[in-house]
Amino acid sequence: MAGKDALKPYRRKRDFRKTAEPKGRSPRRAARRPIFVVQKHRARTLHYDFRIEVDGVLKSWAVPKGPSVNPGDKRLAVLVEDHPLDYADFEGVIPEGEYGAGAVLVWDCGTYSNLKEEAGEGAPVSMADALRAGEIAVRLEGEKLRGGFALVRTRMGGNPKNWLLIKMKDTDADPRRNPVENEPDSVLTGRTIEEILEEEGTP
Repeated sequence: MAGKDALKPYRRKRDFRKTAEPKGRSPRRAARRPIFVVQKHRARTLHYDFRIEVDGVLKSWAVPKGPSVNPGDKRLAVLVEDHPLDYADFEGVIPEGEYGAGAVLVWDCGTYSNLKEEAGEGAPVSMADALRAGEIAVRLEGEKLRGGFALVRTRMGGNPKNWLLIKMKDTDADPRRNPVENEPDSVLTGRTIEEILEEEGTP
């Protein structure tokens, strides 16, 4: 699915009369570089939502431990429903009783490029094809995350929604750096999760 049809599961789970989450407007033009966003989400448990723009929507994975810049770490990333592109700017509190109730902040954001399209070895692989194959390789240009990252479907436990998010070995890899622990705040507003809850109401 792509575009509006891809957002049906997202919209079905939400009551937009109660939540400030975006319903989703028309897809942006494909002329500019695609975006990525990582949102820190304190719902029932704290996790990070890793999202990349593909065919007019944000393909999304829930990463319980958050992204790592250490190539030795393999982070579980669970594929969830597609989100609208304007969700990339969403920061606030999802009310109690709504799907995903809790505070959300934009932990990192920027643009990305498809490394499989740039490889120069054989035919280029589109992001849609890479998703179907279960092997994604991207170069992120964010504030906290930069360089190559791989997303690989594992089917661990027999679940096709289970992937691994892995930092590639490049000049941006740093086993000593821990951005999840040491850079916890929003890149849009500088707020913490606690400040968002205080300012916008504890769900």
